[in-house]
Amino acid sequence: MPLPGFAIKYPLFTKGAKTMNKKLGFYILKRVLLALLTIVIVITVTFFAMQLIPGGPFTSEKAVSQESLDRLYAKYGLDKPLIVQYFNYLFNALRFDFGYSIKSRGAVTVNHIIGEGMRYSATIGLIAAFIAIIVGVILGSLAAYKHNTIIDRIIMVLSTASVAVPSFIVSTIFLYLFCVVWQILPANGSDWRGFILPTITLSFSPMAYIIRLTRSSTLDVLNSDYIRTAYAKGASFSRVLYKHSLRNSLTPVITYAGPMIAFILTGSLVVEKIYGIPGIGREFVTSITNRDYPEVMGLTIFLTYLVIIMVLVSDVLYTVVNPRVDLD
Repeated sequence: MPLPGFAIKYPLFTKGAKTMNKKLGFYILKRVLLALLTIVIVITVTFFAMQLIPGGPFTSEKAVSQESLDRLYAKYGLDKPLIVQYFNYLFNALRFDFGYSIKSRGAVTVNHIIGEGMRYSATIGLIAAFIAIIVGVILGSLAAYKHNTIIDRIIMVLSTASVAVPSFIVSTIFLYLFCVVWQILPANGSDWRGFILPTITLSFSPMAYIIRLTRSSTLDVLNSDYIRTAYAKGASFSRVLYKHSLRNSLTPVITYAGPMIAFILTGSLVVEKIYGIPGIGREFVTSITNRDYPEVMGLTIFLTYLVIIMVLVSDVLYTVVNPRVDLD
């Protein structure tokens, strides 16, 4: 028989908590299995889609003899039956082995290209995601608490404009103002100052979505009965804001933040190309132009890995923040 107060002091050892932890474990296992199935499907679709593209990876080469072509196909395993190539690639991709780049000089692996690109894309992406989440939550909460005031309208107009204006327009305006007119920042990523403009540009659109999500969810929470009850009991504004309102209004933001971080980490194709950042986005464009099939497939599957992992993490965090979620 448990001691009095044991369940209160050690809630993880109660019967209800054990049942909840068991449900959470099954939920995570189910999500992991679905994630693996999704990865296999994406690998399959990507592999066979590349096979349907007319031509081949060596068709652009000039004055290549048939003997040389045969050696190239044998070197990269392209001389084997299609089904054998598929299962070999599936097995290697699940082990995070994407093979060698066809167009790069020397024996350069796709993993090496991803690692070099992520040095820049991850740095810019993490900072941009942090800015988007922090500023988006603050402005969204402010717009909700100042509902139907001039502050609310200004924030909503700016967030709508951030979504409506394409990233290449924002990049062009920033380059003109900061690099041509004022000449206070470099136009490319030659040093740390060159990452300021692409970081801010990448954070614009996600920040706008987070502002709108936070504002909408905060308005719903503020109209709830328990918020009015908290005010009736004499709770201060800051207590209602941080303890009751903000935590419950962040659940939609957490759901959106997972895939958002994954996409920002891999960089924007347009933004990295405009600012000359040697990240994943620019490598992806270059691999398509060069018809580098292993690199195209590797970068696509790597993006899939990131998206699925971040969605899985956000789903688990969603259940932690909001225990009322039905895990069944």
